[in-house]
Amino acid sequence: MTQVIVGENENIESALRRFKRQVSKAGIFADIKRSRHFETPVEKRKRKAVARRKKRMRS
Repeated sequence: MTQVIVGENENIESALRRFKRQVSKAGIFADIKRSRHFETPVEKRKRKAVARRKKRMRS
């Protein structure tokens, strides 16, 4: 679970920016988007193959 502690002299906008950054790094939005709709086994295999290719290119 992502948590941001707001400092005493910190404004809400900067705390919200930090929260959004932590959420995006944790991959929470990607999980929500992926689980929002049913994914067929073929689509799942294609998505995993693309992820493997991307991972190989980064290494």
